[in-house]
Amino acid sequence: MNLSDDFIGALNEKFKKILKKYKKYIINKKYNSRNRQKVNYLAKRYRDNNKQKIRGKKKIYYQTDRGKKLHRISNWKSSGLICDDYDALYEKVINTTHCEECNVLLTIDKDTTATTRCMDHDHVTGLFRNVLCLSCNVKRG
Repeated sequence: MNLSDDFIGALNEKFKKILKKYKKYIINKKYNSRNRQKVNYLAKRYRDNNKQKIRGKKKIYYQTDRGKKLHRISNWKSSGLICDDYDALYEKVINTTHCEECNVLLTIDKDTTATTRCMDHDHVTGLFRNVLCLSCNVKRG
């Protein structure tokens, strides 16, 4: 047995695991479509019985980088921001250290100050304009 045989054997094992997972997915999908009311009832009952546990997991998740990112993007969408690439916009906003209008150093605190970072967008069209300090954002209107 040579290296290529070992490699092929490893690929076959990986493929078998993927195929087994996919078959389970298809079986679950068929079951859920046939038993929609029962599945919904059980899910609601679980949510009702485990509110504190679910709330705790969400709280932990929203403290991770991915959770913070998804939460912020969700807020942008709900406030009417329209963008082609939210991930790129998020990276731009996070990595901007100075106001794009007055060049003051931006701060990120729980308390709102004149130098707090803001994402400026047009409220009529919903399009992103600049990353500004709160002072410049208020002046712009």
